[in-house]
Amino acid sequence: MKRSVLAALFAAGALATPALAALSVNDGAPDFTLQGYMAGKPTSFNLNQALKSGPVVVYFFPAVHTGGCNLEAHLFAEAADDFKKEGATVIGITAGNLDQLQVFSTETQYCSGKFPVFADTGLKVAKQYKATTMLLPGMSDRTSYVIGADHKIVVAYSAANPTKHVAMTMDGVKKWKSEHHS
Repeated sequence: MKRSVLAALFAAGALATPALAALSVNDGAPDFTLQGYMAGKPTSFNLNQALKSGPVVVYFFPAVHTGGCNLEAHLFAEAADDFKKEGATVIGITAGNLDQLQVFSTETQYCSGKFPVFADTGLKVAKQYKATTMLLPGMSDRTSYVIGADHKIVVAYSAANPTKHVAMTMDGVKKWKSEHHS
């Protein structure tokens, strides 16, 4: 019962409140290394290494297999090829329902194996990025960042509603690209 109530609240966006104070545009992005899954296979990610290839979209989400998070993963999966065309890497990070992360990374209605999702045990990275929620301690917030190859935050967007995160981050990637590849 508790899980279904939480799922309903997440679907309504009620528990994914904006972060208290997300990092700001032009702030330096803290480096991190995380373990997770890409299309069901274990993988690791290091921000400094990834930035050598171009901008990185980091989106934090509260929990695997919850309404808003499912929708957000699906939207990022649909846009994954467009992000790649722009030279950007997309990753998802969560601290919620980590036991389901491997399966979530493969499911066609969610990640579709299009981008990796990473486990943020103890919210170590979410705390560095100020992407934690007050309402549910132990879970990350719905906050998205675009980090330029220069390690600077290009976009910082927090919103409970998952529908605008892809557009906001894509706009940021295109803006960064136009400013750095003119």
